[in-house]
Amino acid sequence: MSDPRPWLATYPKGVPANIDVEAYPSVVALLDEILKKYAKKPAFSNMGKEVTFGEVDRYSRQFGAYLRSRGLEPGDRIALMMPNLLQYPIALFGALRAGLVLVNTNPLYKPREMLHQFTDSGVKAIVICENFASSLEKVLHETPIKTVIVTSIGEMLGPVKGAIVNFVVRRIKRMVPKYHIPNTASFLDAIRQGKKFSLTDHAGHPDDVIALQYTGGTTGVSKGAMLSNRNLVANLLQIRAIMSPVLKEGEEVVLSPLPLYHSFAFTVNCLALMSIGSLSVLITNPRDLKSVMEPFKKYNITLMTGVNTLFNALLNHPDFASCNFSKLKLVVGGGMAVQRAVAEKWHKVTGCPLTEGYGLTETSPVASVNPVDGSGKLGTIGLPAPSTDMRIVDEMGNPLKVTEVGEIQIKGPQVMKGYYNRPDETDKILKDGWLSTGDIGFMHEDGYFQIVDRKKDMILVSGFNVYPNEIEEVLVGHPKVLEVAAIGVPDPKSDEVVKVFIVKKDDSLTTEEVLAYCRENLTNYKVPKHVEFRKELPKTNVGKILRRELRDEELKKLQ
Repeated sequence: MSDPRPWLATYPKGVPANIDVEAYPSVVALLDEILKKYAKKPAFSNMGKEVTFGEVDRYSRQFGAYLRSRGLEPGDRIALMMPNLLQYPIALFGALRAGLVLVNTNPLYKPREMLHQFTDSGVKAIVICENFASSLEKVLHETPIKTVIVTSIGEMLGPVKGAIVNFVVRRIKRMVPKYHIPNTASFLDAIRQGKKFSLTDHAGHPDDVIALQYTGGTTGVSKGAMLSNRNLVANLLQIRAIMSPVLKEGEEVVLSPLPLYHSFAFTVNCLALMSIGSLSVLITNPRDLKSVMEPFKKYNITLMTGVNTLFNALLNHPDFASCNFSKLKLVVGGGMAVQRAVAEKWHKVTGCPLTEGYGLTETSPVASVNPVDGSGKLGTIGLPAPSTDMRIVDEMGNPLKVTEVGEIQIKGPQVMKGYYNRPDETDKILKDGWLSTGDIGFMHEDGYFQIVDRKKDMILVSGFNVYPNEIEEVLVGHPKVLEVAAIGVPDPKSDEVVKVFIVKKDDSLTTEEVLAYCRENLTNYKVPKHVEFRKELPKTNVGKILRRELRDEELKKLQ
């Protein structure tokens, strides 16, 4: 390979080969500049209610002051557990200004999953939507959490609209299970009380860890990827550089249906696109496709991010084609592979290309993207981001030539510092600055990278990583289960779904019992869609279950 970075010649005009990783010492420093620069512009919108950059500046400072008044110190962890609401960016920026470390938490987590994440990270405070407080109540006494701030879906929507929304959510739809957690504060009360105190932004250092973004691994144990100021500043500058051919500062309107607690939306929407003065339209429930389509009527949407399953669902909705796409100029898919048929149909219906990107939680997350000018290659994961190296290696870690298939490795300023309190797991995938992704692929002559398989047994369900060991560990806890193996099987709606193969301990075990048990202990997207009972499972001579044989059997059924 004569040129170690052949993709540079393929970069669109205006996209730099490198970014200045020293441009800002911290996310807070960048944030403070942006909030003041665009103070009068709307920053976020949700359910028709907008907050300006100036309001985010003021509210987040008050919220940060409140957190410090509760005894929280720089370096303490705070969990944010809510869907897309106006409260999220205010809580996020307030926490960072107070010097706290963010722990994004999926609000759909079951108590068991919450307990692991909160105890592993040592969370001392949490901002949680009331819809999920009953789950927190079950494990709160086992966690280090001392400060609980509860918010409602309507809390930031104004007194009239907020009251109506909360009435519908609580009384009509009954989406808030009863709970009793003493000594909680409401989100608005926290902001109001914060007025009594002053807060000087925590300066921070480029190498300070400011987020623990949890992800799984081959062991199935959820681990906290330590993301530093340098990691996140670098990645948001990389994203800005990649999108620079089409972006106009202070003019973009971004549709944000992906949850901001997910690493993709967290960095791309909440940090990078906000940092150029964009208005982000937050969708609280993206499963409600009408709420995703509505902003196209009210706003001149120019950018959108999403996952393949959402794009596919929208394309199959009878009203989607009638939306106003006249200003739409960039749509980026991440979190899972964008299917060629979906990308082609999207372009045909909207007139806007659907651009595929690639990354991992461990890369903050963006590592590569197809050019946003529409000149990319469908079916590939695009070109490495500025200041990023990617290569293909064999099983011994030796670099391979162009078009040769091996494992993808990534090196760049956005690569995490490591897994929190898990140096052994860190050493498995981080060596000499190179991150082993576990994805198998190859590089084209012109520098485009393409994934052909996954080295790990990870199952990808609608953009979320599901790990077989976790499913298996839960199911073997059922008194009627002897052995179990979990694999991913193809599904037209969500890329893959979970299928489990079970050897019974008690012949009375039924599929219904298995699914009910899973629903009690696993987030919905991890619950198996298919259950098959067997007398025995394929194993190696030392007794290890061969998942690959099971996957191969399922694939043969499709041929």
